[in-house]
Amino acid sequence: MDKNQEETIAKMRESIQKLGSSSEGFEDLSLMRFLIVRSMDASKAAKMFVEWQKWRASFVPLGHIPESEIRDELDAKKVYLQGRSRNGHSLMILKVNKHFPSKDQLHFKKFMVHLMDKTIASSIRDNAIGNERSIALVDMEEMSYKNIDIRGAITGIQILKAYYPERLAKLYMINMPGFFARAWGLISRILEKSSLEKVVFVKNEEERREMIRNIGEEVLPKEYGGQAKLVLLQHFSSPLLDN
Repeated sequence: MDKNQEETIAKMRESIQKLGSSSEGFEDLSLMRFLIVRSMDASKAAKMFVEWQKWRASFVPLGHIPESEIRDELDAKKVYLQGRSRNGHSLMILKVNKHFPSKDQLHFKKFMVHLMDKTIASSIRDNAIGNERSIALVDMEEMSYKNIDIRGAITGIQILKAYYPERLAKLYMINMPGFFARAWGLISRILEKSSLEKVVFVKNEEERREMIRNIGEEVLPKEYGGQAKLVLLQHFSSPLLDN
């Protein structure tokens, strides 16, 4: 981190204090995530950070979302968490053919928060919290129209943008059916350019090999060209979030 960044972070901490809150206990790298999405504007980043603190206190008062509150989503067995990839990013896998639009958006929001918190925790090394980011692999094999969830996708994107800035390192989309193109056209409209640049559609063998190299065979499941076994989200153990 250079001198200019350090000075900007110091200004952000001052702005947070002026807004009646505190940044004590938060690493510089954690604050930097808010600065990046606010174009290094200390005042705007401070406001976003304080809003995040207020949301966190009201929506996640226990510090985590208990599995008991999202049982239906977990029972679908659609999300897998594989641990840290070759470059230190956590790897999350979603099997779209096991996902169906939720009738309860609050329930779905809680699931998203639980998923993000556990994914972030899986990338933390030696309790050193900083700028943890994740790789998401979205598998659309055997996907049908019943699995398309525009509302859920928008809800998820809004949560990520507002409360989990700079958490996505890369998003791989594999086995995409032709009919999904229209849905993606709608979803991509609400994504910022910086987010779209992280999306990779794996369409051929060369791109698949590149994906394997970037993620690492040791963490990628065998069915995707790696050596690991799939680990359900609820079976992934994290000392920071076990409940």
